[in-house]
Amino acid sequence: MSTIDSGPIAGVVAVVGFPNAGKSTLVNRLTSSRRAVVHETPGVTRDRTEAVCEWSGRRFLLVDTGGVDAGDESPLQAQVAAQARIAVEEADLVLLVIDAAAGLAAGDQEIAQILRRSRTPVVIVANKVDDAKGEAAALELHSLGLGDPVMVSALHGRAIGDLLDEIVERLNQLAPEARPVVDEDEIRVAILGRPNVGKSSLLNAILGRERVVVADQPGTTRDTVDTPFVRGDTRFRLIDTAGLRRKRKHRQGIEYYSEVRALQAVDRADVALVLIDSSEGITDGDLAVAEEARKASCATLIVLSKWDISTVTVDDVRERLGDRLRQRPSMVTTSALTGRNVDRLLDAVEELFVRYTSRIGTGPLNRAMEEITSRREPPRKGRRRLNLLYATQYQTRPPRFRIVVNDRTLITRDYAYFVENQLRDRLNLEGCPLIIDFQSRS
Repeated sequence: MSTIDSGPIAGVVAVVGFPNAGKSTLVNRLTSSRRAVVHETPGVTRDRTEAVCEWSGRRFLLVDTGGVDAGDESPLQAQVAAQARIAVEEADLVLLVIDAAAGLAAGDQEIAQILRRSRTPVVIVANKVDDAKGEAAALELHSLGLGDPVMVSALHGRAIGDLLDEIVERLNQLAPEARPVVDEDEIRVAILGRPNVGKSSLLNAILGRERVVVADQPGTTRDTVDTPFVRGDTRFRLIDTAGLRRKRKHRQGIEYYSEVRALQAVDRADVALVLIDSSEGITDGDLAVAEEARKASCATLIVLSKWDISTVTVDDVRERLGDRLRQRPSMVTTSALTGRNVDRLLDAVEELFVRYTSRIGTGPLNRAMEEITSRREPPRKGRRRLNLLYATQYQTRPPRFRIVVNDRTLITRDYAYFVENQLRDRLNLEGCPLIIDFQSRS
């Protein structure tokens, strides 16, 4: 039982249920991972998130959803319920997770009624059944008319293998056409920013549909949400993330785990879109987010969101950022509300990805090195002067160079940064992290 990121899948399995029934805990148990944020507070999951699971040689896609509470009439719950309905419509099989320890609730019956109308095959999962006494209490779930419940404890792993056997058997009966999960050539794009800068709104604007829940309150997004997207011949994987705060040292609970997931998303991305709320101007928190992208070796693009209500100009931002961002990223202004520059943003991502994956020939690279040394004399130590002999590129994603020198101990921090910035300018690598290994000739 393991999560994987590629290969054909046998079907899509949606996990639905009342808030706090243990859906995300079950998804983590089935995939042997901790991808979904789990907390004792009801309503932690809001968007639908995906994870790939393998069992008995069959791979399938698990779709975790937010808790559906028909009695909650808030706008946020309406969006959560809409995401769950979409998951059911797109699924080959549905797992209805019920807290068997709490007993059958009116909300469970309402969800079961909706599922009966959907005509999608359903497996009742009686969760939190820790012992034989719990099994007796779970028998009342037969009254839902959706077949025999599979009794499990997601927290303790009880009977998880039985549930996986049931899922695979059902998918084998349905025999849906196998389909790929991840294209290795796709551009992985993480959407980053402080809370409430418009990350989820931008994702929905790019897709042209309501893929993720959007609300005015900060912290709406808690899980990372992967969405494959195709434009022309280019495949993207857009990764919406929770808001990152500058000071997270003492963060706890849901907020802490949400930010951990966001940082993990940056680690697997090629390009990071760092969103800055142009109606508020640049903050130290924005710079901290850009620094996280640099640490993860992502190519970086600054996105000035909410441009329709901007209080700054591009020149203001460029002057403020100045030398603060080491990767010297380009900027794009956008508005999710009006759709401004959404296509231009994707064009910029494609161009940045080309630079991020480019390989510079030895000839052009060493001509650039000659120009760099002529522009600023290398440092000296006594009578001995640093001599940059030649350079080669030996890695992409991100670009990585080896520069052979006469004596590595002569390198100063200041001159190393100078060489990095000059290479970035001369090789058209703005926005890309550069890794330079200075190596002594001997």
